[in-house]
Amino acid sequence: MIIFYLFVGLIGYLLGALPFGYLIARAKGVNIFEVGSKSPGATNVRRVLGKGPGYLVFALDALKGALAASWALLARTPVSVTYDLQEWGLTANGLIVGDGWINLGLAGLVGAMLGHSYSCFTKFRGGKGVATGAGGVCIIIPISAAVGGAVWLLVFYSLRYVSLASILAAVSLPVTVWLRGRPLPLVVMAALIALFVIVRHRDNIRRLAQGTENRFTKNTAGTSES
Repeated sequence: MIIFYLFVGLIGYLLGALPFGYLIARAKGVNIFEVGSKSPGATNVRRVLGKGPGYLVFALDALKGALAASWALLARTPVSVTYDLQEWGLTANGLIVGDGWINLGLAGLVGAMLGHSYSCFTKFRGGKGVATGAGGVCIIIPISAAVGGAVWLLVFYSLRYVSLASILAAVSLPVTVWLRGRPLPLVVMAALIALFVIVRHRDNIRRLAQGTENRFTKNTAGTSES
């Protein structure tokens, strides 16, 4: 069973490693690693190339996370824990979605976030993993993901810092999971995902503390990337 989890994580990594931001920018004659904040994340792509490419990159990066977190569900692989769709507000009356699929989903999502941030296709360079993580948590913990999305929107439209909005949205995940009384392993995994996002934003945190972090403005090269 451990081997299967590793396999799910590997598939997640390969999905996450697909460098959509780099490829879309390259198709327009731009090396995204050399402009703006030099990140292939959706925010930098949007700044450099405009809304359309930026939104497309965000959607594709989120799709990577969603697929990595959900494809193993199709296998209905039995493990020791049953997850009964409570996260969706449904009862367990015949609505079991494969034993232990949430654990497989977490393995796939962790792999995808690592793949996005350290892609084997771009010499282990990548983005911050926020969009990819968001796609995955929407599948695994949708209610907590909705709260995180609300936090992101509130912080971003109040302060215009993508980095701060992403960090606080990530931190809200384990807090929400814990307040909703979800199993401890899920709380721990949500906390690890939040920690990963925080670590990937460590330079942004330093600039926020120094007051030098750039607010998001259209077509302005900046440093707050997701």
